[in-house]
Amino acid sequence: MKGLEEAKKFYETAGKEMIAREFKEYEGRIAVGLVGHGSECFGFDDELSRDHDFETGFSLWLTREDEEKIGFKLTRAYDKLKAEYNGTELSHTSVIGANSQGVLRIEDFYRRYTGREGAPSDWRDWLYTESSYFAEATNGEVFRDDLGVFSKIRDDILTGMPEDVRLKKIAARCVRMAQTGQYNYGRALAHGEEGAAALALDDFVRNAVETIFLLNKRHCPYYKWMFRAMRTLEKLSDLCAPLEFLLTAENDEQGKKVKSEIIEDVALAISNELREQNLSDAKDNYLEPHGFSVQKRIKTAEIRNLHILVG
Repeated sequence: MKGLEEAKKFYETAGKEMIAREFKEYEGRIAVGLVGHGSECFGFDDELSRDHDFETGFSLWLTREDEEKIGFKLTRAYDKLKAEYNGTELSHTSVIGANSQGVLRIEDFYRRYTGREGAPSDWRDWLYTESSYFAEATNGEVFRDDLGVFSKIRDDILTGMPEDVRLKKIAARCVRMAQTGQYNYGRALAHGEEGAAALALDDFVRNAVETIFLLNKRHCPYYKWMFRAMRTLEKLSDLCAPLEFLLTAENDEQGKKVKSEIIEDVALAISNELREQNLSDAKDNYLEPHGFSVQKRIKTAEIRNLHILVG
């Protein structure tokens, strides 16, 4: 059973009754679920995932006002319940791990990912915040949220990115892909700089994956889960295998030739999707002109006038 399923079972079979019994007055004000950092929150966990930062549990999110009134008592009740349920304890916690479980203020939860008490309110925050933070703030599942405060912020992060910011991010990535994959990969090989060629490929792939998420209007998780999550996308998910090939295949002469062809195939697919979504009217499949064409569609002058590579 996946960690998210275990968390929901724990809540349904034990947590719900505990809340109703001990916090009846607040039962409809406590949001419950499992969202945040960790493979189980994405639904990507397996047996190997359980060697660190794994617990069977769920989160309870409170408003600031309710946390001041019942936060300590609810934390004690939850910890006792978890010990009684299966006695799960962390065997190892990594330095950068961040437990997503237990009692949290709603504002504190979202501050971890957005730097503020909710969704970004300024286009700069949308533009300069790593997409992986937005992905972690909106993954997993909310089991109950009668009050709706937690879910409202969640929905705002899922769907609230300004279109001009999305276009700016796409524009910047198109130009980067053109420079790294379509131009500098071959030139680095011609110079005998295979290390530089490998770095160019890595940059091309990362920007391609992030662009595909943006074209799907989805937040891209951090590198560990990029490909796994990409396979679930509606548009261009079939590019996952060729993009992985670019990173994993041999660099013999045949491999270099095939990789150059794949780069152009990926560029062609992205170019076609840009035209399909009416985001670019560039005719060529070289991605740099597409980047400038996308940027021209940005309505907010302050965003449109940023350097093409910003984003």
